[in-house]
Amino acid sequence: MREMFADTRPLKVPAYRKLWIANILTQLGAQMTVVAVPAQIYSLTGSSGYVGLTGLFGLVPLVLFGLYGGAIADAFDKRLVLIVSTLGMILSSSAFFIVSMLGNANVWVLLSIFALQQAFFAVNQPTRTATFRSILPIDQLAAGASLNMLVMQAGAVIGPLVAGALIPFIGFSWVYFLDVAFLIPTLGAVVSLPSLPPAGKVEAPGLSSIASGLKYLWMQPVLLMAMLLDAIAMVFGMPRALYPEMAEVNFGGSPLMLSLLYSSIAVGAVVGGVFSGWVSRVAQQGKAVVICITVWGGAVALAGLFTMVSPPAVSVWAWLVVLMLVIGGAADMFSASLRNAILQQSATAEMQGRIQGVYIIIVVGGPRIADLAHGWAGEFMGAGLTTLIGGILVIVGTAVSMLAVPKFWRYSKPKTE
Repeated sequence: MREMFADTRPLKVPAYRKLWIANILTQLGAQMTVVAVPAQIYSLTGSSGYVGLTGLFGLVPLVLFGLYGGAIADAFDKRLVLIVSTLGMILSSSAFFIVSMLGNANVWVLLSIFALQQAFFAVNQPTRTATFRSILPIDQLAAGASLNMLVMQAGAVIGPLVAGALIPFIGFSWVYFLDVAFLIPTLGAVVSLPSLPPAGKVEAPGLSSIASGLKYLWMQPVLLMAMLLDAIAMVFGMPRALYPEMAEVNFGGSPLMLSLLYSSIAVGAVVGGVFSGWVSRVAQQGKAVVICITVWGGAVALAGLFTMVSPPAVSVWAWLVVLMLVIGGAADMFSASLRNAILQQSATAEMQGRIQGVYIIIVVGGPRIADLAHGWAGEFMGAGLTTLIGGILVIVGTAVSMLAVPKFWRYSKPKTE
């Protein structure tokens, strides 16, 4: 039974433990904002198309600063980079609070602040992930990724539920204020970290450094496929821009269903994280990733089908949609932990920041593209059909990818001495 549960060995490493504990409140606040921004935009416009614009406004800074942020992480002390980028996220969340409190909420202002927040996030996240290679043994990287995702997804479960309950009573502005307050522990944690200087050959951050990282990535088919599979799963299979429409049109305008839709994938990820002990032990990591992504696509497709047949009220079909998204969330959590471990195991230490910089573009940029595409398609096809087609495309895209690069299917975890 012990081997079924999450591998907690990384928590014995002080530096990792500090980041992990501080991340609990931070993720709670961040996920409250994830609900508040699109919900506020939908309340201003009544359009899923405008909600989908969060994808475009989030994607551009992610691409620009994800690449450059990875180069910065490889060139400077990672502790210093984490401090500066965390302060930036605090300032951008404060801007959400101030604008909303002053009553100047405008969809374009909100989208602009969102873009600024994503720029700081794009520097912070690859730097944070790149530290794991420096502070954890290689055989604990998958476990470290699973524990990190467990905290992130636990926040994604509680955050939307809390936001859905608080917004009608305290409004959007105070939800943003809570996000600011919850970022403070992470700032304290990164300040207390030891120095994390760059490893190996150091290149000054810039176009040359970014080009070196991209050239290295291009020569690594396993790394490329790990990122491509993530893009396929997220771009085609993440229907979150449709949640406000589903709750309003398909499920009778229920605020509870809106909160459950936003948190269902995260619930599955938390359950998967609790029972993620096998992730550390599985040797054939490539096959495991492919199977998990296929399950994710199937669950999303069924969620779309059940949405289509649901009456405009909270019914058994609505609960089946939530159940499918929970199952999909567990499968996605396993897949993401394994992919992250593959990237950290296979990339050299001096390239970790740049590889993670590209990966963060895929991880967060993929759903942003999905927001834009699903929001646009939902205007014409409706939420259910759009979700169904997206899930089917995940399965087809994964199968085609394995036919093109069978080496990934055969990839196994490197043996440790």
